[in-house]
Amino acid sequence: MSRQAWVLVVIAGILAIATLAGAVVLAVRVVRTRRMLTGLGAGGKVAFYGALIYTIFPVDVLPDPIYLDDMGVLAAALIYLTRLVQKRRAAGSQLADQPGAEPDRRRVP
Repeated sequence: MSRQAWVLVVIAGILAIATLAGAVVLAVRVVRTRRMLTGLGAGGKVAFYGALIYTIFPVDVLPDPIYLDDMGVLAAALIYLTRLVQKRRAAGSQLADQPGAEPDRRRVP
C-alpha cells in the first residue's frame, strides 16, 4: 500500500472511533434520563426506547461503522426528553406558586 492509502485508512479509523465514542456518550446520557420516564408520559417512553432500539438494531440507514445516524437519533431523543423534563418542571413550579399549594420540598434553592 502506498503512503496515501495508509493515511486515509488511519484517518477513517480515527473518525470511526470518534463517532463510536460520540454515540456511546449520547446513549449514556439518554439512559441517565430513564429515571425521569415515569412522569414524561407515553411520548417520552417512546422516544427513549425507540432511540435505544434503533441504536442497537443492526439494520440502519447508514452501515454500522458509520454511527452518524445513530448519533442523530440519540441526540434528537435527548433533546426531546430534555424539553419534556423542562416543561414538567415549569408546570410543577407554576402549581407550587399558586396560593394554598404546598411548597416542593425536593427542590433546594
